[in-house]
Amino acid sequence: MKEWVALNMTPGVGPRAAAKLLERFGSAEAVYRATRVELERVRLLPEAVDSIIARDHHDQAEVELENVRKLGGDILLLDDGVYPSLLREIYDPPIVLYVRGAWTECLEQPCVAVVGSRRCSTYGLNAASMLARDLAQRGVTIVSGFARGIDAAAHRGAIQGHGRTIAVIGTGLDQVYPRDHKKLADELLEAGGAIVSQFPLTTPPVSENFPYRNRIISGLSLGVIVVEAAENSGSLITARLAIEQNREVFAVPGNITSRNSFGTNYLIKGAGAKLIQQWQDVAAELPPQIAAKLLPPPLGEKKKEKSLADQLSFVPPGLTGFEQSVFRLLSPDNPAHIDALVDGSSLSITDLTAALLTLEMRDLVRALPGKCFVRKM
Repeated sequence: MKEWVALNMTPGVGPRAAAKLLERFGSAEAVYRATRVELERVRLLPEAVDSIIARDHHDQAEVELENVRKLGGDILLLDDGVYPSLLREIYDPPIVLYVRGAWTECLEQPCVAVVGSRRCSTYGLNAASMLARDLAQRGVTIVSGFARGIDAAAHRGAIQGHGRTIAVIGTGLDQVYPRDHKKLADELLEAGGAIVSQFPLTTPPVSENFPYRNRIISGLSLGVIVVEAAENSGSLITARLAIEQNREVFAVPGNITSRNSFGTNYLIKGAGAKLIQQWQDVAAELPPQIAAKLLPPPLGEKKKEKSLADQLSFVPPGLTGFEQSVFRLLSPDNPAHIDALVDGSSLSITDLTAALLTLEMRDLVRALPGKCFVRKM
């Protein structure tokens, strides 16, 4: 294992160069037994050849292995039987994966990625959370990139659905980025999820790392759901990688006047992505043996899923008359200003504020900037 970790830490040896070395020599151990002439024939950078010949990173690899164990993590090698089979199928898969959490259990289930914009709308947040929750409740592992916005909503939706989720990060396993996601990382691991990276410990969040992260997100997954994506966004890169990897690509349609809808609407219109509105649309496109387990039996054998309209008309039990009145005025997609709620409910501002506070405490309503409120689905 030490040779694999050392090779992954060698400057100038990325996934493509590593793939050439493994194709030529068969294993990381054999790479370190090669002569300078043999290594130069693979057309490595001179500094990479020098580093391999000198075994520069062997001692560092020993320390790395020990530090990963102290974190409670593990390292998977490309030639391991436990390495994710779907990821191994992609072009130039990472030769080493750092993992933490219940990664075995996560990968035993079918995986679907949910990605999208960091600067997303309330509609996007609700859609990502709803889809992730509904799929996770049915035994699908949700994969995402741990970024703000849609990614975080997908991870949280999976946790709310009492399911599993994998965060693929663009830093070392010992880093939390963004820093304000420390609590989310803890909740993810406590819920039986996993954190995955191809980068050595202490690797900072530099921009060139994230395209590599995106390849792993799509590579681990049977399909990729794009919720919101601006033009030239990282989510579109993930969708393109998914197409190249022969994965299913799904897109949630968006408002045609919103810049965040450009990517998803483009994927539907011109790139063959499947338009989805609910979890069943995703499940129907997965391999037949998986779809059969996820989808409900024919009508008559089981109660039909509630329609979106039914979900929106549902009022949770235990609410007072004032709270019910306010809850019915809210929707998941269109923020309502507090003045509009005063007019619509005919409540005093004191009673309205008290009702909103109770609904927030029960996690039924989300407060937005500017004294606006939306219903959580």
